[in-house]
Order: sequence, then C-alpha cells, then structure tokens
Amino acid sequence: MFFSGISDEAGQAIDTQIKAHQELGWNHLELRLVDGVNLTQLPDEKFEEVFAKVTDAGMKVSCFASAIANWARPITCDPKIDIDDLRRAIVRMHRFGTRFIRVMSYPNDPNHPLDEDEWRREAISRMKTLARIAEDGGIVLVHENCSGWGGLSAENSNILLGEVNSPALKVVFDTGNPVTYGQDAWDYYQKVYDSIVYVHIKDVKRINGEDHYCFCGEGDGCVRRIVGDLLAKGYDGGFSIEPHLAAVIHTGQQAESAEQLYSSYTEYGRRLMKIVEEARQ
Repeated sequence: MFFSGISDEAGQAIDTQIKAHQELGWNHLELRLVDGVNLTQLPDEKFEEVFAKVTDAGMKVSCFASAIANWARPITCDPKIDIDDLRRAIVRMHRFGTRFIRVMSYPNDPNHPLDEDEWRREAISRMKTLARIAEDGGIVLVHENCSGWGGLSAENSNILLGEVNSPALKVVFDTGNPVTYGQDAWDYYQKVYDSIVYVHIKDVKRINGEDHYCFCGEGDGCVRRIVGDLLAKGYDGGFSIEPHLAAVIHTGQQAESAEQLYSSYTEYGRRLMKIVEEARQ
C-alpha cells in the first residue's frame, strides 16, 4: 500500500507539488494540472521539465488524472478529443512508468441531452474504443465514480465494465463522490469492490443541496470504514488524496492563498496516514 495525491491541490507549480509530498514522506504523485494545464496537454518542452523534476526528486507518478470523458466533455463532444488525449498520454505514461490513467464516462449534454438508452450506448461504445487503445498501449483506464453514465450508480459502473469487457478498464473508487451524487458510499463501494485497483480519498457532507468538503473521516464518505475494509482484505494499491478543501478545480473555486492550499493539503495527508495507522492496529 502507498500514499499519493492529486498534487495540484497543494499548489500549481510542480516544485510545490513535489515539496508537499516530500514533506509528507510520500514518494508518489498523482499528476493532473501543472501551472493550470493538464499533464496530457502540456507542450513537450514543459512536460520534459516536469519529468526531469519528478524523477530527479526520486518520485513516481501513480496515476495520470486526465480529463478524458470528464465533466467538461459531454457525450456529444468530438470523440477524437479523447482518443488523441489518450494516445498522447500513453507515450508520457511510459516515460514515467505509470500504469493508471483516470477517466470518467461522459456526462449527458445539458443543452442537447440524449435519451437514456442512446447515452448508454454511446458511452459504452466510446469506452470500448478507448479501452482497446489502452490495451494496445499496455496501460489501464481507471474509471472514477463521478461525472458520466457509468457514475450514475454502482450498477451502471458494473454494466460499463461488463460491456467493455477489457483488462484495460478498472475502477478508481472515490469515497466522497457518492455523497455528492446522493448515493450511499459504503453500498457503492461494496458493489464495485471486485474491480477497484486504486482509491481516491475525499470526504464531504451534503447540506441543503450543497457540498461541504471536510477532512477525511469527518464526512459521510465512510472513509474510515472503507479504508479499514480494504486493508483487512489485503489491498496493496494507492490511497490518493483529493481534499477539495481550499480549492475545487471543476467549480472554479480558488484558494484564499497559496499557503492555505499547501497547508490544508499536507494536513489532509497527515490525517489520512493516521486513519490508515489506526486501521492497522
């Protein structure tokens, strides 16, 4: 088992992201944005700079937190966007020796929504294409229980994986997302457990229709119970933090200061380590 985190939640610069993980004693990062740009979209020169800094620090990249099929790419978007993104990512993943890339499964288009059956068919079709590319590239798409057809329910997630039927499509389970979507975190976790290869740690309370993010173990994401159950069953993968305390990327919420962003991230990491330590006693 190892710790990681979506490191831009500690700071925009790669130096800051590395520093936060070193302070925590972690040697893995989950890379998403560097200076506001997703790792898969960085110009080659900038990517080489990031690669050099991460590897020179003796760190590994546990996952690419890509934008593939995410909340900003509805089911009506051009599928070539994600195909190109994935092919570009695979080359960079090989450089880092990274196996996992986070994906979602296409939200419906709020302006031109598809009916349920069409949305399902198109989402599964697109994911089959992406999974074939991933297989050929020797990497694994980890589908997050978030925005998209497959995140509507644990049942949908299992249908998606069953229909795609590829060793290159597995689950990254996010403990906080079920709360946001009106689902039961423990129930969702149990139903997708067999396909989980990676875990995002987030916690939240839903109050009057709004998300109130909190430190792990203080919300309704069943973090302590899920972490304990995973460890008891021999889970040896990553626990990757996504605090959303000082900033929430997809809503545009910005931290009050760089110091607040950094300190809330490292404190979150320390609290997760304590939860894991307690679960092992």
